[in-house]
Amino acid sequence: MKKLAVQALGLFHFLVGLVLLVGGAYLIRLDGSAFYFCAGLALCVTGALFARRKPVALAVLAAIAIATVLWSVWEVGFDFWGLVPRLSWILVLCILASLVAPGLLQGRGKRASAAVCLVLVLFSAVGLLQMFEPHGQILDPVAERNLTPTSPGQGNQWTHYGKNSFGTRYVDAQQITPANVKDLEVAWTFRTGHVAGPGAEDQNTPLQIDGTLYACTPYNKVIAIDGETGAEKWSFDPDIFGGNNTNRSRNRCRGLAYVQAEPAPVASNGSAEPAAALCRARIVLSTLDSRLIQLDAATGQVCTTFGKNGEVDLTIGMGHIEPYFYLPTSAPTVMRGKIIVGGWVWDNRSVDEPSGVVRAYDAMTGDLAWAWDLGNPDNSSYPEPGKTYTRTTPNVWSTPSFDDALGLIYLPTGNQTPDYWGGQRSPESEAHSSSVVALDIQTGKVRWKFQTTHHDLWDYDVSSQPLLYDIPTETGTVPALIQLTKRGQIFVLNRQTGEPVTEVVERPVPGGADPSDWTAPTQPYSVGMPAVGAEPLTEKRMWGASIIDQMLCRIEFKRLRYEGEFTPPSTVESLQYPGNFGGFNWGSGAIDERRAILYATDIRMAQRYQLVPSADFDAVSRKLRTGESMARQAGTPFAIKQGPLMSPLGIPCNQPPFGTMTAIDLVGKKIVWQRPIGTIKDSALPGGFVSPLPVAIGMPPMAGPVATASGLVFFAGTQDYYLRAFDSKTGEEVWKSRLPVGSNATPMSYTAPSGRQFIVINAGGAARSPRDRGDYIIAYALPAAR
Repeated sequence: MKKLAVQALGLFHFLVGLVLLVGGAYLIRLDGSAFYFCAGLALCVTGALFARRKPVALAVLAAIAIATVLWSVWEVGFDFWGLVPRLSWILVLCILASLVAPGLLQGRGKRASAAVCLVLVLFSAVGLLQMFEPHGQILDPVAERNLTPTSPGQGNQWTHYGKNSFGTRYVDAQQITPANVKDLEVAWTFRTGHVAGPGAEDQNTPLQIDGTLYACTPYNKVIAIDGETGAEKWSFDPDIFGGNNTNRSRNRCRGLAYVQAEPAPVASNGSAEPAAALCRARIVLSTLDSRLIQLDAATGQVCTTFGKNGEVDLTIGMGHIEPYFYLPTSAPTVMRGKIIVGGWVWDNRSVDEPSGVVRAYDAMTGDLAWAWDLGNPDNSSYPEPGKTYTRTTPNVWSTPSFDDALGLIYLPTGNQTPDYWGGQRSPESEAHSSSVVALDIQTGKVRWKFQTTHHDLWDYDVSSQPLLYDIPTETGTVPALIQLTKRGQIFVLNRQTGEPVTEVVERPVPGGADPSDWTAPTQPYSVGMPAVGAEPLTEKRMWGASIIDQMLCRIEFKRLRYEGEFTPPSTVESLQYPGNFGGFNWGSGAIDERRAILYATDIRMAQRYQLVPSADFDAVSRKLRTGESMARQAGTPFAIKQGPLMSPLGIPCNQPPFGTMTAIDLVGKKIVWQRPIGTIKDSALPGGFVSPLPVAIGMPPMAGPVATASGLVFFAGTQDYYLRAFDSKTGEEVWKSRLPVGSNATPMSYTAPSGRQFIVINAGGAARSPRDRGDYIIAYALPAAR
């Protein structure tokens, strides 16, 4: 029996070695690491020695183990997740060898092998336990500050998607603290009745005005909820798509808008006009079937004096719209008596898609106040009869911010579709794509612009809401705009002028686009601020669940064309990092205004992409890998094929973490802390299994955080089903609560009329996960006084 065990181990060594030998030879051919070939050759020798029951096999295996440890530390230092695939395989082989060693050794050697086995098992146990702890954390504390918050609306109201017009998601409340957050409990749970189906994501952050929450579902149902009790006050269903809410492309409603209440007219006898009470305060909804609707905030009744019977048709002037090619998914913006509306346009379908026009409507009447039509800037009204707003211009699908004192609204723009081929773009589109554009609130005219990516061929549209904050300096404060980008670059601009506050340089980037297109010679880099998750990939940073998995990822990396983040799209399969999810995405960030600290989460997932000649679309579409997709880009020479860079086991090839939360000092311009965020618990594993283990690897997040004056940061947009609270000074996780399903929304907080502070999260399902969908709005609070 012992003889068979030794021979079986020899065969196992030989087979593993053979795989490493063959794969390693191919990797060397690609000018990659020679370690896998050498290790494979050595394992084949070890396997043969075990099969012949030669004791020297143990010495050879020990030499392989020592070489593996030295090579691993040389490649990744003592990075825990970097070491896991490099050392776990040799650790397993050594444990197996120590178990069969008594069949090869005599006398004291048997006892020694038992001791070695025990040591290796204990070492493995320690390593396994470490998988449940976050690794790769950064901590560089700053001196405590107690500044005066500068954003408008520092009261208890949550009147805009980002709490206020500055989008800082900062709550100046101190009832819930790092010391007592452990006592939070569910105060109430509300069910909306709309569970997100295919193509839908529940991404809503409610408004809160005078103790009432206003929420919307992925299918645009609006619900008013008592903020103290969770009881429904009223609801309104716009019946989008004739009530057929299934199988849509981008069903979501990130937020609503609020029109401030006006004093009721007074009759001649001095009393208020009863009829005037309706629609003094209004909730504004932009629907997925392109309507702008106003509701009375108190009753939910339609405000019939707005537009035509309470609605404005957003398709006017847009020309032909293919089904679901134009969808307003983010909250409208209300400012100075105007409602500003952009919209999402379905990327990569065609060179003839709806306009990216941004329009302002009178908040009381619904009349068009102005339009910013990039291709026709002299016309600020509706197009002439028979004409349309300029087709296929850069759109504004995310959320703007505005500074009422300066009279400016700041638009985060997308790149002109299609994303990956730009040979047809106009000079106006080239100048305004993937930018921050400041418009005059009254006229809609451009006051300044700043471009974050020139001639964007990578879908690096500006998806994060601009954050407005007055940064303290030795000589006063600077009115700043902080723009997070998918590239992981953080641009800090003077929001009066658009000039960089921190240093921005233009750096040369690779050329080599298809002859039908071109590339910009340089791209902007915000060297005056830390970049997050933007380090270029290398072969050493390829990962995997095992040594073989990792080797195959390294082969893929070397096989793909990769010249950094601006590797141009071409007919050669290429690598994109950061990917088109980011970096930073639509969740934007939060600013602790008293400490001048920015908090944001980023995604770290590499993608492969390739231009495919249009004539080959159907043939290539039939051969897609798991997770890959194709888009026609009709009207261009090429379709685009893209997908995540994954190992054969369905695990990302780039080294963890795949998502982090970072705190950045806006005064010192440095990272204060950074930590992986989220675990693999609740994630689908290869084979369709769901992970029950909270391995703290850091998973791709969505949505954004909220910061409180008491020193907490709340976040729920992870792949596992938790709402978490972090100590804002250190990044330590100080509390978490299990949710019934995942969340893909930004939390919010308020203090109810009773004086009780609430934390509210919308839980409708984790981002891009078809499993475990729900319709929950959950409020947490400290136990009520009894």
